[in-house]
Amino acid sequence: MAISGIPQPPEIHRIPQRKYVDTARWLPSVAAFDKYAVVALFDSDNDSSAVEIHSFKPNPSPILTPRSSWTPPSRISSLVTSQSSFKPLIAAASYGGSLHILSCRDSMVEGEMSVRDGGFHVGPVSGVDLTDDGAECVSVGDDGRVNLVKIGGDSSKLSYRRVFDSNGLVSYTAVKWASPSEFVTGGFGFSLQWWDQRKPGSPASQFKGSWSQGKTSGIIHSIDIHSSRKHTCLAGGSSGMVFAWDLRWQKEPIVLSGVGTDKVASHSLSESEVWEVHFDCYTKSSNISNFTSPQILPAMICSEDGILAVAEQGEEPIELLAEPCAINSFDIDRHNPSDIICSLEWESIAILTRS
Repeated sequence: MAISGIPQPPEIHRIPQRKYVDTARWLPSVAAFDKYAVVALFDSDNDSSAVEIHSFKPNPSPILTPRSSWTPPSRISSLVTSQSSFKPLIAAASYGGSLHILSCRDSMVEGEMSVRDGGFHVGPVSGVDLTDDGAECVSVGDDGRVNLVKIGGDSSKLSYRRVFDSNGLVSYTAVKWASPSEFVTGGFGFSLQWWDQRKPGSPASQFKGSWSQGKTSGIIHSIDIHSSRKHTCLAGGSSGMVFAWDLRWQKEPIVLSGVGTDKVASHSLSESEVWEVHFDCYTKSSNISNFTSPQILPAMICSEDGILAVAEQGEEPIELLAEPCAINSFDIDRHNPSDIICSLEWESIAILTRS
């Protein structure tokens, strides 16, 4: 089985910034020919943070132009985007334990709703995710709390309810919606938890990382779920680990990359922290017709050692970008998946275009 769909290396454009780029995301656009990015920035000189919306023009030379800026109360720890009623939404969580939902119009921040009370999270919010329609946001933290936030109404203050609280016994580091009523969390020990709001009180299913030769100290940094295969969860974390958890075959993980495991993938992409993973709908697999097979669709990862690459089970990885610094985050444009935006540790943004 061969990976196809990348006939030649992508065009790579690096755009320097004056601040540290924590996260970069594409912002959903209503107009077909408008393209925007949202970035979370941190200025270490004066300990200040900002969330900025930039317009992107690919021709004749790619350029990002700042359009609007919003100042959070503390540094951004997690940033995601979605769309609600033809209006882009940004969910920005902070190291101070707050959550902010920003609504946008014409690339400008139009309004803000927030949760700032001390009961929301104690310490940093480690992960947030918005539903596809922007109606709800789920948040997790090192404090072991899982919160569900309803979005809507004219109030500037959001309401939330506690889904679970481990009272510090368990920490959660990543979260991803699977359906309007289900989501997946990840944490220490390469563990994953599948939550169903129709079955409250505890996870509906759990996956424990005991398969990784005692590497239970490993941490899940990122989770993704394919839009057409809700039963398959992709996860990336410590020691270059990238694996999939298929609810139909729950006993064993499907390892795509990793070091020091008893189920070593044939090809390891990285030996450092894998900061983000996404299913890559642009890269086509030759084995996409059998939906009852545990075969995993192509996945893209970025890592602490500066690698952006595409992996598929049993195949040679395709390296898209190799940097001398960490790639903190990346995002694939959901409307035009040939375009990728990355935040680089050395105060710059990289934009890749695949032919």
